Amino acid sequence: MSSKILIVEDEIIIAIDLKIRLEDLGYYVPGIAINGRDAIKKTGEKNPDIILMDILLNGDKDGIEVAQQIRNQYNIPIIYLTGSPNDSMIERAEITEPYGYINKPFDNTEIETAIKLAISKTNNSG
Repeated sequence: MSSKILIVEDEIIIAIDLKIRLEDLGYYVPGIAINGRDAIKKTGEKNPDIILMDILLNGDKDGIEVAQQIRNQYNIPIIYLTGSPNDSMIERAEITEPYGYINKPFDNTEIETAIKLAISKTNNSG
């Protein structure tokens, strides 16, 4: 059975592109969330194995704050999506103990490697 991956990305064109890439790589995408509230709701409804979280979400909470809340409530692995990482952002993100980072623009090899490492880490911690 393929892993369920929830996408949390506020730029819908990027989210759809990522969904297509993930499905082409054999993963199941049960949904796309476009803001923090939607991400938390869909996490509870869809019970994904991994969440790909845009670090700079629009709205009242950024991706790091949403990831922390999801981690506290559901303990689901988070892989951050980022277009412009900087040291202070990465330091804040590290508090949420992410399973990795994928840089924009996306590369299929980078996506697949990050997901495989997250799955391996999850399987080894159980």
